[in-house]
Amino acid sequence: MITKKNLQLARKNKKTIVYDVCYKETNSPKPVVIFCHGYKGYKDWGAWNLVAEKFASDGFLFLKFNFSHNGGTVDDPIDFPDLEAFSENNFSKELDDLEDIINRVSSSGFFKSEIDSSNITLIAHSRGGGIILIKASENLKVKNVITWAGVSDYKERFLINSEHFKDWEKTGITYVENSRTKQQMPHKFQFYKDFEFNEERFTIKRAIKNIKSPILIVQGSNDPTVLEAEGRQLHKWNPNSKLLLIKNGDHSFGTKHPWEAKRLPNDLQKVVEKSISFLKETNK
Repeated sequence: MITKKNLQLARKNKKTIVYDVCYKETNSPKPVVIFCHGYKGYKDWGAWNLVAEKFASDGFLFLKFNFSHNGGTVDDPIDFPDLEAFSENNFSKELDDLEDIINRVSSSGFFKSEIDSSNITLIAHSRGGGIILIKASENLKVKNVITWAGVSDYKERFLINSEHFKDWEKTGITYVENSRTKQQMPHKFQFYKDFEFNEERFTIKRAIKNIKSPILIVQGSNDPTVLEAEGRQLHKWNPNSKLLLIKNGDHSFGTKHPWEAKRLPNDLQKVVEKSISFLKETNK
């Protein structure tokens, strides 16, 4: 198994993206999986490294990356040392980051004989699920899409508390506490303004209805963050998708940070195995 950590994708007039690649060296082309983390997430959170190894052992090249404004840095890609960057994040930036990662994978010199750049799957957790559904509706290079506890509506989350929203608009900034690090994570109001300006593009319902590629929707029945109803709604909007409900599954399917065990938690193991089976079936 070969794992290359903290590779850098430098971009003109944009923040550098840090990414990892995991694969078995066979000098033969492999399907590519690009993994996107969720809100207050990063590529090394929880058991994501074990997830990468499992996909690689089953014949995929697995790439996971930090969104450029997730709060990490090139030198410190774990946790949130750059809260100013975090405050400047928005959906446009995340979609732009993902587009650049897809283009990097598709470039002629990227891991040469080890990848099949015509077979790209996007997998994402939580908020990232909406990002990959939007991207898959736009970019024909994406052949498969898998959401893990993926959100179904961004606007609903902005407006869930009207009084809080009014205060945010008035002051121009709001804070959300990170329960693990105890940091006050800042969100500038530009985040909502970016959504408002691009609302049609960022409507997940529109995106998933327009996807012709195979879609697997994975949802935990006991997820308190993204409710089971959201997974069912995504499936309803695209009846050609497949819906996998994990009985009693929580938002992260049993993993947490830090994850010190040498194996995946049972629910996440099931999610990974079912995702791999789905991809192997679609690749026949």
